[in-house]
Amino acid sequence: MTPRRSIRQKLVMIVMSTTLAASAVSVGTVVAYDLRAYQRALRNDLSTQAELVGHMTSAALSFDDARLARENLELLRTRPSVRAAALYDERGALFAWYMAPGEDVAFPARPGKDGYVKDGDDLVLYQPIRENGEALGTIYMRSQNQLLERVRDYLLIGMGVTLLALMTAWLLVRRLGHTITTPIDAITNIAREVVEKRDYSRRAPRISQDEAADLVDSFNAMLSEIEQRTRALEGSNREIAREAQERARAQQEVMRLNEELEQRVHERTMQLELANAELEMAIEEARAANQAKSAFLSSMSHELRTPLNAILGFAQILASNDMPTTPEQKKEFSGHILKSGRHLLTLINEILDLAKVEAGALQLSMEAVALDEILLECRGMIAPLAAARGVQVRFPDHVRAIVQADRTRLKQVLLNLLSNAVKYNRDGGVVMVDCAPAAPARLRLTVQDTGMGMTPDQLAALFQPFNRLGQENGPHEGTGIGLVVTRRLVEMMGGEMGVTSSPGVGSVFWIELAGAEGQAGAAAAAVQAGPAPQAAADGVVPHTLLYVEDNPANLRLVQEIVRFRAGLRLLSAADGPAGLALAREECPDVVLMDLNLPGMSGFEVLAQLRRDPATAGIPVVALSANAMQQDIERGLAAGFARYLTKPIDIDRFNEAIDGVLAQRANAERTAP
Repeated sequence: MTPRRSIRQKLVMIVMSTTLAASAVSVGTVVAYDLRAYQRALRNDLSTQAELVGHMTSAALSFDDARLARENLELLRTRPSVRAAALYDERGALFAWYMAPGEDVAFPARPGKDGYVKDGDDLVLYQPIRENGEALGTIYMRSQNQLLERVRDYLLIGMGVTLLALMTAWLLVRRLGHTITTPIDAITNIAREVVEKRDYSRRAPRISQDEAADLVDSFNAMLSEIEQRTRALEGSNREIAREAQERARAQQEVMRLNEELEQRVHERTMQLELANAELEMAIEEARAANQAKSAFLSSMSHELRTPLNAILGFAQILASNDMPTTPEQKKEFSGHILKSGRHLLTLINEILDLAKVEAGALQLSMEAVALDEILLECRGMIAPLAAARGVQVRFPDHVRAIVQADRTRLKQVLLNLLSNAVKYNRDGGVVMVDCAPAAPARLRLTVQDTGMGMTPDQLAALFQPFNRLGQENGPHEGTGIGLVVTRRLVEMMGGEMGVTSSPGVGSVFWIELAGAEGQAGAAAAAVQAGPAPQAAADGVVPHTLLYVEDNPANLRLVQEIVRFRAGLRLLSAADGPAGLALAREECPDVVLMDLNLPGMSGFEVLAQLRRDPATAGIPVVALSANAMQQDIERGLAAGFARYLTKPIDIDRFNEAIDGVLAQRANAERTAP
């Protein structure tokens, strides 16, 4: 709410505002005019000095006399505002220069464009030197521009003048303002008393002979008229006026209550309708979510139990004494168990990926990725599967495109599309991989096969979890969620994924990703592993492998793997302290470390080994069921030489042990 001000205050504000505006306009006009004149005078003076110096030094330039030119430039000492000056010959080379005492100015190597240039607080002039129409060179002059100092001085002067004018105006209005405000204040006080006391006999005093006096007379006459009419009507109309007012007030109150009631009823009705609509929508969403959850759990239960049935069934046959089997049958049953176990591991990994994607917990490391490196890696990984089916996989040559993506997840996406294209292709078919621009700053990767193709109904259900489109009883294993995870990963990397298919012709899967400017980071150098250590000959001490593991079943499995390797001797410890003691005592060639140990974790054991000079050089290989990408990256960053995940892949296990042993042997041979 705006505060109430008296007429005297308003009068002071008006006079002060007018004085302030007039002072600001006057001072601003004078300052602007003087600053403009100063700037023009500064330029004219600098140009005149440049012409005089150029005229005096023209002979020195003509006869290539640098000494005479410097003596002429020294005359500028009489001009304190000139900080520096220089002469350039007709070729633009610095010929002679002058610098005022105490100045440190760097002269340009070449003269600039003719004319004035503002350089910080200085004004710089480049002006050609001509003699009889012939260009002899260029003069460079740098002068102090004291425009800011003058502006500051003028601002101080203007503020002082303005404050003096405001003070003078305030004193005058304080001295003379009562001649205007006193009659008005008197009328205001009388009017306030009349309103408060209902006394119309009061009159305002006449204290001047001007328009204020006329206002006082008119106000007094009005009071007299009101007093007469009030007395005449007061007796007869008082009751009627009171009744009319009460009736009008009651009618207004009834109308107000009716309007409020109607508004409340309308608001409550709208709220009820909105709540009912939201409730129905929530019930429908909950019903759909419950059905989707039930369908997903049912499908997941079926997919998990299918490989477990083969694993447990064949394992019971092999473990039973009542069901003797031949060596060929044992080999066949073991193959079924191994195949089903790998399928179950793939299914679990894909379910975990899908769960992390749906929960928004999957972390991506976006970077510039060179497609030629990714495609080369995919070519090597898909080649065995394609060779087994007799399928030709054709990759584009010399792909120099770079996309913005997570390198690991992009390779996972491409391998999923390539493996599907090979698995569901016809024998002797072809898979075509291509890369082409799709839109500005976008690249499209396509994987085309010559398989059986898909119908429109199959395409509509392609990205439903656990829906294998009728291939459940086919010859090729699958989980039915690989494409679901693939599309979600592509979308998380800011891309798009689509598919077109023709029955009997084949399918084309494509992904679009954002292109990346610049070069992709160099690929990490591959570790050059030496040849696998051969089995120890008679009389040769084998390599020692220390396995720190608290699970007897896992220890037994490693024992069986090592039993077939004559070049390895296995030691074991059940916890971290025992492993440390055994490592210090035996100094093994390699330590195989479980991470989730009782009491002391594998990371803590690794740190203790590295702090001890006797065990600091022993390579340590991690073997853990923590198989997430962030777990692997954390382990390698902590200092583990390799990181293996459970369940154990025997080929990868042997390759890791052989590689670490070879690296240690090479390091010992090259050590001084």
